[in-house]
Amino acid sequence: MPRNVTSDDPIDEGLAALRNRDFARAATLLAEGAQADPERTPWAALAQAELALGRLDAAEQALDRQLARQARDVGALLVKGQLRDRFGDARGAVSFFRTALAQAGLSGVPRGLEPLAAQAEAYVAASNKAFAEHLLAQVGPVSPVVGEAIGLLTGERQLYLQQPSLFYYPGLAQKRFFDPVEFAWLEPMLDLLPEMERELTAVLEVEQADTFAPYVTAPPNRPAPNNPLLGKADWGAYYFWKDGAPVASAAQACPATMAALAHAPMPRIPGRAPMALWSRLKPGTHIAPHHGMLNTRLICHIPIRPAPGCSLRVGSDVRQWERGVPLIFDDSIEHEARNDGPEERVVLLFEIWRPEIPPEDRDAIATIFRAIDGYDAGAI
Repeated sequence: MPRNVTSDDPIDEGLAALRNRDFARAATLLAEGAQADPERTPWAALAQAELALGRLDAAEQALDRQLARQARDVGALLVKGQLRDRFGDARGAVSFFRTALAQAGLSGVPRGLEPLAAQAEAYVAASNKAFAEHLLAQVGPVSPVVGEAIGLLTGERQLYLQQPSLFYYPGLAQKRFFDPVEFAWLEPMLDLLPEMERELTAVLEVEQADTFAPYVTAPPNRPAPNNPLLGKADWGAYYFWKDGAPVASAAQACPATMAALAHAPMPRIPGRAPMALWSRLKPGTHIAPHHGMLNTRLICHIPIRPAPGCSLRVGSDVRQWERGVPLIFDDSIEHEARNDGPEERVVLLFEIWRPEIPPEDRDAIATIFRAIDGYDAGAI
């Protein structure tokens, strides 16, 4: 049966007083209403009135009642974090702020609370930094691995794992970058670096409009990818191997580059692999964070024309391209690249098998993809 609310209802009058910024009257009336009808009491409003009056204990008690009713109330969590900080409980403040920010990531920040949420983010970041400094001071010098573990513990770093968009091979190490020393075949490739650089210079001297095709394209009779670089030469490609076949014109123009690629253990899957190209990033280009299709390969970059202001992030690691220093990484982990400098950057990009995958599984994976490509869903 609906409740009949009279004009002298203390809760309604208290809310009206709060709107008029008569905080003392609002707190008195809302507290009176809480005694008579706690289930109907707007505890957050009572907490607001008590806070305005500087009565922190009463405000926290009201917030606790609100959070008992609605445990993920973003506003109540944020204010509770502030109060814990004012009471000298920094760890409690961080806990409430983190919970508030996590919920805000799902449901959004309530209107008007954006400044408070920003303060909570800054507080958590500062707390993470102080906590990390405390741990490092206690532990002393540590290896990069333990340093990263501490960063994950304190929240200063984020955990990135393999998330291939198509095919996942279980059991491979979650490793972002690989040491070039582990790959003996790189040495004869790098011996050819001066010749590869001369070939790039020669190609660029006679470059036509279509010499470097856009890397991101729309496949025929398929939806176009949702990518801001679609059809743009800002991220350009000059292919040596494409869809598993060599590109004759590139092979003729760049024999040293083709000879270098012959040293690499590239996958052989008809219609799919290998893939090898000069990847060019023009100034101001950003390749947004994304994941590769499968974790059975590594992507290799040999810098042919490195440039200042360019970077590659794989997971939480950021590297720059330097002449003669290959970058080998797992592209099934979230990664992005950018050119924030004034010059274009060109690398020789190609794929290789993950070295841990045995020959019989490589054959099986190649067969899987041949079966995928040979499947005609319309025949069912």
